Amino acid sequence: MVKWLLLALAILVEVGATLLVKVSDGFTRLWPTVGLLAGYTLSFYLDSVVVRMGVPIAITYSLWSGAGIVLVAVASRYLFGDVLSPAAAAGMAVIVVGVAITTVATAGTH
Repeated sequence: MVKWLLLALAILVEVGATLLVKVSDGFTRLWPTVGLLAGYTLSFYLDSVVVRMGVPIAITYSLWSGAGIVLVAVASRYLFGDVLSPAAAAGMAVIVVGVAITTVATAGTH
């Protein structure tokens, strides 16, 4: 259970760091830049701990990528007013299905 909580935390920290990319204004604002660098560092560290705990990298990366894409898109819609077209939403749905298939297929081998 702890490994899944750590993976969820890694994903949330990475999403926060990704959102700070916009706030950093091309790395011209110090504290958002420091925050995004620290966030990426922490998220990769947490992911490495999860992998060390025995979760296959294919699962951690697919969950990380799929959840990250969706969470960043939704958060940027509300925080920055970014537009999410129906085609982009459909593309994300395909990614979510792909993540589910990858997770189930990889879990069956371990």
